[in-house]
Amino acid sequence: MIISHLYKNNDGIWNKQSNEEHSIGVAKLCKKFASEFGMGEWGEIIGLLHDKGKEKTAFQQHIKKESGYDPNIIVEGEYNHAYVGALLAYKYYHTTAPLFINTIMGHHRGLYDNGDMLEIMKKQIPSEIDETNIYKTDLKVPPLPIQEKDLHILERMLYSCLVDADYLDTEAFMQPNQAALRGGYAQLSELLIKLENRLDSFKQNAKNTEINKIRNYVQEQCRLNSDSNNDFYSLTVPTGGGKTLSSVLWALRHAIRNKQKRIIIVIPYTSIIVQTAQTLKGIFGDKNVLEHHSNVNYEDTEEKSDDIKQSKLATENWDAPIIVTTNVQLFESLFSNKPSTCRKIHNIVKSVIILDEVQTLPTEFLQPIVDSLDSLKRIFGCSILFTTASQPILVGKHQGTNYQVHFDGLPAIKEIIPAETNLHDKLRRVQLIFHPEPLSYDEVANKIAEHDKILCIVNTRKDAKELYERLPKEGITLHLSRMMCPSHISETISLIKEAIQNPKNKIIRIIATQLIEAGVDIDFPVVFRQEAGLDSILQAAGRCNREGKLTTCNTYVFSLAAEHALPPGTMSQTNNARKSLAKDLDWFAPETMDKYFQQLFCRCHTFDKPQVKSLLYTEHLQFETAAKNFKLIEDEGISIIINWRNSMKYIEQLIQNGISYSLIKKLAQYSVNIKKRDFKELTDAGAIEEVLGGIYCIKKTSFYKEDIGLTTANQWIEEILIK
Repeated sequence: MIISHLYKNNDGIWNKQSNEEHSIGVAKLCKKFASEFGMGEWGEIIGLLHDKGKEKTAFQQHIKKESGYDPNIIVEGEYNHAYVGALLAYKYYHTTAPLFINTIMGHHRGLYDNGDMLEIMKKQIPSEIDETNIYKTDLKVPPLPIQEKDLHILERMLYSCLVDADYLDTEAFMQPNQAALRGGYAQLSELLIKLENRLDSFKQNAKNTEINKIRNYVQEQCRLNSDSNNDFYSLTVPTGGGKTLSSVLWALRHAIRNKQKRIIIVIPYTSIIVQTAQTLKGIFGDKNVLEHHSNVNYEDTEEKSDDIKQSKLATENWDAPIIVTTNVQLFESLFSNKPSTCRKIHNIVKSVIILDEVQTLPTEFLQPIVDSLDSLKRIFGCSILFTTASQPILVGKHQGTNYQVHFDGLPAIKEIIPAETNLHDKLRRVQLIFHPEPLSYDEVANKIAEHDKILCIVNTRKDAKELYERLPKEGITLHLSRMMCPSHISETISLIKEAIQNPKNKIIRIIATQLIEAGVDIDFPVVFRQEAGLDSILQAAGRCNREGKLTTCNTYVFSLAAEHALPPGTMSQTNNARKSLAKDLDWFAPETMDKYFQQLFCRCHTFDKPQVKSLLYTEHLQFETAAKNFKLIEDEGISIIINWRNSMKYIEQLIQNGISYSLIKKLAQYSVNIKKRDFKELTDAGAIEEVLGGIYCIKKTSFYKEDIGLTTANQWIEEILIK
């Protein structure tokens, strides 16, 4: 028998899976997955060929030695096996193989750059490989509207089908109890009934206010406009208009109509994602909603139920009916070359993707992001819904700083809410007041102290600290910034929400960075916002008089230019785009947002910072280099674990047991990113300890404050580091 996998069971008996059995199992699954986009036969061939290299004598010796089946056996020669299937694919499917030889060759290691792949293809097929049983057929390219920019995603989809099929078949043999936990989700039609029932309950219990009438109108428009083909859609609703549940209502009805498989809700900030996931789990049940982002860890719980285990498994391949995830998780997966990351992307096929707060997509990555969404819609049967109060311009062609820099947008996007509805007028609860003169920290702090209940949002962690320290510490006065670890931030946001609900709290003053300005359901009568892009200012204004319980309230926009200029880069770029607009415009009108993004785009030096066009819109695909380039969050800082709550318990586990994925996820909840200069100062002060290679910790409690988080002896960080 040619062995593919083996293990010793509890009775001491060795169970073996033959390579033929494994290859047939993988081929069936891979065919099933690839059939969703018309390439089932391709998937079958890929599955049958992927492990032919295990027939090598050296591999058979290797697996027997490593498993302990025959620990004394000598491994003679090189035992790597993945390249063999690629050589066979090229030999027997010469004309079509270029689309999947990298898939087979990289199914363990990851997709290669073209030059590295060609170098490996110079190898010979080993003599012990049996070629008499190679399945031969005439593979045909399906009639898909494939453009050059689609090829890398098409190959990555085939890769995803193979990797997931390989993992699942291996799991079914090696860990059958775990495999049995997969699946068993509710149908989308069942979930729609749950949502409709919840929305009916809301209506029956809601007061007959103007805002609730508008929310009902938005819901009804989503219901009426869901009976449409897969395409690009937008839901442009001012803050407080009930976008979240209305968009899910549209998505479920639309998916059922188009026989699509799941809803993927993509959110920019973890502060919003936790809130959204909790709401949806309350409606659909924990099992049917997968929360997948950096702040969730299904192993970090005392509960070890099958539902928790299933959620952990679902993060591997996104087979749940509703996924709530981040921009980073979705788009970095679509441009990744790693098997564990790419595994889930074939389950994006025939999905409805809701991109929430779409205006937060970074302009420097806008071209490859929009192109990937276009591929998902045209080739893979997806529908995309853009939701925001501040819709960016994603249609048409737009020039950057010169004629060589341009953004080629989508052909069309269909808006769900009729323009003549003028929701921005009907939901107008705030007016913007721009302070004409630059202010100092002291002046801004004095103005904040004039109000009992106020939210002030600033651009940097330094500014948040400076203003907070100048405020009188009376009532509830809180600071919120990324100098606090994620666990501390979540705790503080919960505290703010609780404080607002209690009428006994006469004074509530919050100083925060923009981590709170989008999607967090809080409501203040007065908001201060440091100067920024128009989209950010309107997001901040959305935290002011959110429920419309007061007459028109004020959001004040101020400049700290008396202290310092804005940091260069995106922050200055977006602020300058806003300042270039005419002062008599209606800041809340969609037409003004169009003008703002036109001004912003003409200041952009690139819309393709990772150089995806040159690396992937070509025959010679550079998967590995593109994956390294495509990082939505540049890791400019150094992560430090601080002494907060349970963090030291996990540090002790790390020292005793070594690194594990689960432990690193837990420790991430107690980490703060700092600049290299601050890292050096803290190291020189003896504050930082390297507990394990590349893992740093500050054990002294004096460096982490209950109110402001991590503090250093030197200057605070100027730049924002959003994780």
